[in-house]
Amino acid sequence: MKKTIIYTCPYVPSEWIAAHGLRPSRLMMTAAETTHSIGSVEGVCPFVQSFVNEALTNQQACGVIMTTVCDQMRRGFDIVCRGNTPAFLMNVPNTWQHPDVQKLYLEELNRLGRFLTGLGGKTPLNEDLAEIMLEYDSARRFILAEKGHLSSRQYSEAIAEFNQDGKSDIEKHTTGKEILTDGIPLAIIGGPLLREDLCLFDIIEDCGGLIVLDATETGERGMCAQFDRRRLHEAPLMELVNAYFGSIPDASRRPNNQLYDWFERELASRKVRGIIFRRYVWCDIWHAELYRLKQWTDLPVLDIDVSGRGEALSARIIQRIQAFVEMLR
Repeated sequence: MKKTIIYTCPYVPSEWIAAHGLRPSRLMMTAAETTHSIGSVEGVCPFVQSFVNEALTNQQACGVIMTTVCDQMRRGFDIVCRGNTPAFLMNVPNTWQHPDVQKLYLEELNRLGRFLTGLGGKTPLNEDLAEIMLEYDSARRFILAEKGHLSSRQYSEAIAEFNQDGKSDIEKHTTGKEILTDGIPLAIIGGPLLREDLCLFDIIEDCGGLIVLDATETGERGMCAQFDRRRLHEAPLMELVNAYFGSIPDASRRPNNQLYDWFERELASRKVRGIIFRRYVWCDIWHAELYRLKQWTDLPVLDIDVSGRGEALSARIIQRIQAFVEMLR
């Protein structure tokens, strides 16, 4: 069995890890209370808390990758370093448009490559990297094409499974239940979801809504762009830089107009009528983005702030979703 590298940030290219002969696993976390003594992180979002705990206790992982995109995750890196699993902090610049910054990201990938070879990986040849990129690109295209055959929850689960395992068994996510297509089209926007939050998709459907755009970090927004097949063969590593660092929109970017360009395109194409803005109480990045989003869009926005302790099923949130959907009828 290949050695596993765990991480959560979408700016870490899974293809780069796989090309080194290791198994990339981008995790969708499950909420968990802190049980590890050196994993106690007070006052941080539960997603970071859960990943820190996972990094300290995962017996299958041979390496951990964290990034500087999230300040809380960056601080969590110091705690993970106290554990027994080798950890790597990847510098992902918030600015992204200048060629010098793209060069810095490329240098970080090369530095990451040295970390991976130190764990038993092998330095990939260009043709090997290109072949793996084609495999992953084809798998992503397949998942995107299957959207109409899955419920909103099944679709997000399929993306999460692909991120974690490099493939997704679409049939496993189909239940034989009729797919809802006539609900009020909604988008869910925000940072990464916990697995427990996936019940939100069911709750929204029960209330008469339908998530047609999962714009969370763990959803469609966190997927890299499709590869240009010609550039992939000519310069695979640079195409990897373009598809990940140059194309994934996020609230952390400066400027983050790329995020709103993506919103404008996707919200219009899905005919979205309302936005559910789901954020962690302690996430400064997305908390600050709420005001700008409301100023930018004419669509109604429902702000749902959670602490990651099972609120998705709380009466308060269910009632607010019910009222929001009813308002849009």
